Amino acid sequence: MTIAVHQHAQELLDQGYTLIEGITSDEEAAEALRPFGELIPQYDGELRYQVKAAPGFEDRRYSKSTNTILVHTEAPGWSPPPQYLALHCRVQATCGSGHTELADARAFLSGLDEADTMAVRERQIDWVGHNTAGTGTEGVRSPVVESTADGREIIRFSYNLLTAGHYDPPVDAIPDPARLPLGRLGLELAERAAEFFREYKVSVLIPENAVLVWDNQRMLHARSEYRDARRHLTRYWLAQQI
Repeated sequence: MTIAVHQHAQELLDQGYTLIEGITSDEEAAEALRPFGELIPQYDGELRYQVKAAPGFEDRRYSKSTNTILVHTEAPGWSPPPQYLALHCRVQATCGSGHTELADARAFLSGLDEADTMAVRERQIDWVGHNTAGTGTEGVRSPVVESTADGREIIRFSYNLLTAGHYDPPVDAIPDPARLPLGRLGLELAERAAEFFREYKVSVLIPENAVLVWDNQRMLHARSEYRDARRHLTRYWLAQQI
């Protein structure tokens, strides 16, 4: 297996994501990802997480359901969140859906007015939830856009948290602004992000034996609803920047 590392690295810098094809095993996936950063444990403490529909999640917006997952970044309660996410497609859905959807959060944020820009850079949110349980990470208190000491920006986002107060709410959750991290402001911000996402997203139906990699501290992502429960992806987190 040979990959064009420089090409993929440049695509990550230019557009925030890249697709690596010809990856047929876990070992090949790990090797292909090695140039881009260190694999780190995920929510369950493992380096690999199987994204596959399972019983018990039918009414939730969750990785092990077949439901739509709305716009977010991964692990916003971690400090820092993983730099890169990777999905290795083992079995592609044959129903014509189950796309991984991506859009550049920087472009969304650049379109906000002055008041909203100040809010996303200054208003603190408690990024907590299931993704910190049992990991030794209690969550973080940070604005949507965190400026780091070395001059970088980390973008955290969760449509679900801003509109339902939970990372994986029931599909019919009803917003209660009084219980939300940013109240009505968060609701409005989430709806504007969803509108931007619908207009500018890139939808990728990852081919079998291919790995989609994207910058999780920059890109918003979501997933379309699907019906083919055979769909199977393996997810990886990477810690460091190229």
